[in-house]
Amino acid sequence: MKKFVLILIALIVVVLIVYRAKVVLERTRLEETRIEKRITPVEVELVKKGSLALSLNFVGDVKGKEEVDIFPKASGKLSDVKVKEGDRVKRDQVVALVDRDVDGMRFELLEVISPMDGIVGMVHLDEGAEVSPPSPGPGMGTVIMKIVNMDQVKVVVNVVEEDLGKISVGQNATIKVDTYPDTTFSGKVILISPMVNPLTRTASLEISLSNPKHLLKPGMFAYVEILLGKKEDLILIPAHTIVEETGKKKVFVVMDGKAKSRMVETGISQGGWVQIKSGLAQNDSLIVTGQYLVKENEPVKIVSQKGGEK
Repeated sequence: MKKFVLILIALIVVVLIVYRAKVVLERTRLEETRIEKRITPVEVELVKKGSLALSLNFVGDVKGKEEVDIFPKASGKLSDVKVKEGDRVKRDQVVALVDRDVDGMRFELLEVISPMDGIVGMVHLDEGAEVSPPSPGPGMGTVIMKIVNMDQVKVVVNVVEEDLGKISVGQNATIKVDTYPDTTFSGKVILISPMVNPLTRTASLEISLSNPKHLLKPGMFAYVEILLGKKEDLILIPAHTIVEETGKKKVFVVMDGKAKSRMVETGISQGGWVQIKSGLAQNDSLIVTGQYLVKENEPVKIVSQKGGEK
């Protein structure tokens, strides 16, 4: 009987030891799970120096380098329009005739001529319309048609005054239009207005382009990029990595397996990249994905690392 009691006590002790060990193991696993859940996965990129091609972007309108509105030299009725839109015309070519007859009087038909070589951009009136010459009075005359020189075109944009000092005549520009989304046209700045509009605080700027195939047509909407040059040896980071809080800018880096915030001072930006003037150094491990999920000094798990080449 005594032996049985001893065996029973031993079994109870073993059971208690096993149970205790199991409880400790479960607690350890739960703690490890909680720790694992607190570790935020992030992607990092080593901070590197690079260069930025600086530019200014505008929208504007394509116009013929030369555009002339054609008026009659006397009042009358438009009796014959000899050209249609898209026709090429020569200087001094007759483009329309005006009947100046009035009751009891007969006149020779008045010839309306083109003052230059070009393309008929638009015919405003049909035959039979009443027309009149331009005058200094309230009636400004009747425009019969517009002649444009399309071998050369220009793009006109408005530039805010703070950017005027960055642009000079002769600078290169690239132009794109919706009609040819995969084509880039090259031009040069030929004119910067000396006057700033006091209402809009902008000045007009003209860019000249060669247009031998007449792909660019007056009236088209144009996207303009004026190249300002290149800045070298800059610390650059992707713009989306910057976290803004109460007007201040910061980023997160990984140090010793933990997230560390860095307040940064930014400079110029272009094409999704931002210059960092202070707050980061080369080869810092910048968090580029997960920066909005991490907290200061919390452990993180790096799931991807890039070289950071710009």
